[in-house]
Amino acid sequence: MDRQIRPIYEALDTNSNKSAILACNKVLKKHPNNLLVKALKALALVRSQKVEEALILCDEVLASKPADEATLAAMMHVLRGLGRHMDMVTMYDDAYKQQPANEELGTQTFFANARIGNWKAAQQIATKMHKQFQDEHYLYWNIMSALLQAKDPNTPEALRTVLLKLAQRLISQSPTPSYYSADRFHLHVTVLKELGMYDEAYELIEGEAGQIICSQFLMCEELRREIWKLKGLTKEAGERAEQRILEAKDRNWLEFLAVLDATFVDLTVDGADVEAAKNTCAERITRTREFFGKVVEQDGVRDRSGHLALLELEKRSRQHGLATDSSALTSLLESYFQHFGGKACCFEDLKPYIELEGDDLATWTSVLEKQTAQVTSVPDLWRFINAQKLLRYNLTDSQLTPEAETQRAVRCLDAYLEGLQLGKDLPSYELQPADDLAILAAQTFVNIWKRTGDQAPLYNAAALLEYAITKSKMSYQIRLHLIRIYRLLGAPSLALEHYRGINVKQVQNDTLSHFLLSRASTFSLAATGDITYTSECMEASRIYVSNSEETSEFIVRAFGGEKYSQIPDFILFEECLDNSLQRDLIKMEHVRMRIAHEAINSELVDMELIELKFIFDRLHHDNRDFSILANYQPRSEASFNEQTESLEKTPGFGWLWVFLKIYIKAFQLASDLDDTVEDKLLIGDRPKPSNDPETKLPLKERLAMRKQEEINELSSDEAAYYDYASALSEWLTPYHDYARPPPSVVLAEAAKLTEQKTGHTLKGLEFLPDAATNGNGKKDEEPPAVVEPPASISKHFDDVLQRFKEVLEGNVLPFELLHVVTLAQEAFLLFAIETTRFKTASVLKQNKFGGLSQHIKDIRTKSTTVVNEISSALLSRAESEATQESRRAVVEACKPIVHESGLDHDFVLNVAKKITDARKQVYDGIGKGMAKLAKTHA
Repeated sequence: MDRQIRPIYEALDTNSNKSAILACNKVLKKHPNNLLVKALKALALVRSQKVEEALILCDEVLASKPADEATLAAMMHVLRGLGRHMDMVTMYDDAYKQQPANEELGTQTFFANARIGNWKAAQQIATKMHKQFQDEHYLYWNIMSALLQAKDPNTPEALRTVLLKLAQRLISQSPTPSYYSADRFHLHVTVLKELGMYDEAYELIEGEAGQIICSQFLMCEELRREIWKLKGLTKEAGERAEQRILEAKDRNWLEFLAVLDATFVDLTVDGADVEAAKNTCAERITRTREFFGKVVEQDGVRDRSGHLALLELEKRSRQHGLATDSSALTSLLESYFQHFGGKACCFEDLKPYIELEGDDLATWTSVLEKQTAQVTSVPDLWRFINAQKLLRYNLTDSQLTPEAETQRAVRCLDAYLEGLQLGKDLPSYELQPADDLAILAAQTFVNIWKRTGDQAPLYNAAALLEYAITKSKMSYQIRLHLIRIYRLLGAPSLALEHYRGINVKQVQNDTLSHFLLSRASTFSLAATGDITYTSECMEASRIYVSNSEETSEFIVRAFGGEKYSQIPDFILFEECLDNSLQRDLIKMEHVRMRIAHEAINSELVDMELIELKFIFDRLHHDNRDFSILANYQPRSEASFNEQTESLEKTPGFGWLWVFLKIYIKAFQLASDLDDTVEDKLLIGDRPKPSNDPETKLPLKERLAMRKQEEINELSSDEAAYYDYASALSEWLTPYHDYARPPPSVVLAEAAKLTEQKTGHTLKGLEFLPDAATNGNGKKDEEPPAVVEPPASISKHFDDVLQRFKEVLEGNVLPFELLHVVTLAQEAFLLFAIETTRFKTASVLKQNKFGGLSQHIKDIRTKSTTVVNEISSALLSRAESEATQESRRAVVEACKPIVHESGLDHDFVLNVAKKITDARKQVYDGIGKGMAKLAKTHA
């Protein structure tokens, strides 16, 4: 038998799923009841996306309650692929009951529960295994499971304390002390901390073994700091930190912060005598200043910690009104700049301390202005760069005139071009030391655009950064700046090119994809068949699939290797990715693009409805990274991230909630599924609902809610679209509810389709007698009276056309024009989705909706006319792009940055050609797409 099964495994290992299915069929002819071969065939079918056939085999194997390890292992992969994690738990549980002495089956049953976070069952299994096999690591699995169950939000408050006390008792009963293993020790201290037993935890970590472990393992050292803080040992922590800094030469910044916290601790005590506390603090400040001074003397320029600690001390002294020397801060800033101004980190180091006013600002400015652009070495160049950044930070509103900003940008550009000489011999994969000057110049141009509304500075920024990226091909910072600028200029293909140039990997798809995919449907050409942006959404979403498949395995491995300190981090990581805000923002954009690309049918509507309802029940985590984008704008201005955010509004929780409501309502109307049908046809487990009380309300009630804080995240055009969508669904709901076939008819149809596909009937369905009517039986109640649609529905398309004409003729960014256009297209598609049911004459006749047909026809005619008119105007605009005149306008705008060497007229002309070609492509594609959709849905 092994010889017959080996080819199946080989085919699966090489992803030859078709060969694996054929090999399985060959074996099953001779051995039709072989569970292992059935499981392997089901696995090959799942990998081939033949879900219906896989389900039948899967159910057959599960019904037989397999107990051999090979079949169980194969079924584990099958069930994971189908999302049926609860069935996996049941399968292993049944197998373990059949062979209670099998330790491996017990372990796999524990792991199956750990994968889905079922800590109650996991704890019970660990308890049973410890009693049966007397292995101590099962005791710690029990303790860890109890701790995780106590931390679970679904666990009642009273039970949490019981679980923690149980965990503490189990540790105390362990024959081997916890300090024999760093991770067991960490778990022991964590349990004590969660119980509030800080004294016991303190004794444990300050014991001889505890001190050794904390000195060798960072996770235990972090826990020690936390326990000291919870016990209020701020002064003692400060004394210990001083000792570590002096004797052990420890330059961990946390040690310096501990000294600083101890210096000002008396001022943080509630109810203390303020004057007495200030006097005590003043004495400590003097002593701490002397201490940090000694550190500075010892370290010189080898380490920055002492210098930064002096700055932090002076800043806190000022905040508490205990500063004695008004010039001390500027003297320290000058000293730090002299010592470390030649390092790349100088600006970020000093930024928290340079919010100066009056004489302090004047003194500090005079120090920085002494730095010249004449550079002969990389440290000199960085000193000049840091001086420009620090000077820019404190510029006032009156100093930010377009003329002055242009001069600053050109000065930075000149210095950048000169600084390139220092990196001319660097390999192509190295960054140029002068890159930040190019970024500074670009941000200065962006600030001019923001203050004047003139788009010319944006072209300057784009051309300048395009030149910089030819010198530093690996600079993600330059590429992120270009992505933001090209989105504003309506050149999405160029933004995509630079995004791909960053080579985003793994979890960066969650943290960085927002730079490209925020409101990505604005640039989508899906209606013409170009699915570039749709594919990018799918590519960015792969991390979420791998997270659901792989992170649970890391948790299992951590249990297996007794790495208990890592388990909460893995669980948090999995939770943050599973419920990522960016994941569902990408999903929402994908839906908006998909309805323009694919035919609107029941398969699309039903699939998206189920998935969007799952999303609507989630409690999201925002993992997006905005801080990665460098910001060198003055503190009086908005950050570069805020300045270049499309429409000045970042889609967030509220934006997602609004669009979920729009599309759930639309798909509900278009779909024949109700909750009973959905439950019957759902493959896989339902996601865990969030603990938000709002999710307990009926779905209809939640969809009807309109919250101002959600609407505030929308642009004015999106808010108008939301109003239109709400009015449309409210008008059509009674007619859809009446015309929708009963659940039994829908289930009967589903069973019929499954039987046609697989040759097997759909199990677990019970049909009511009305299924036989095939949905054509007479209804008892009278159909709802046909009423005229709200005027706001038809008026929306008039308003959209008027708004389009305004932005077309006005001096607005291309992004805003495309935003108005694509929302008009979306409103048209939404109407098509919600009226698809009534396109069939038999539905209208059977349900006596003759009057409704005319109303729908009138609105469809109006909307089609508007869409065609916008399409024609956009195609005309596309023709005016990519002409000599449009390129010449861009080149003329870039006159301030044209240089004879490198960044010359030809280079700028090439950039102008790329921008205008990209803009023509998107205008032309969206225009043609709208015309195609108008014809399809007319």
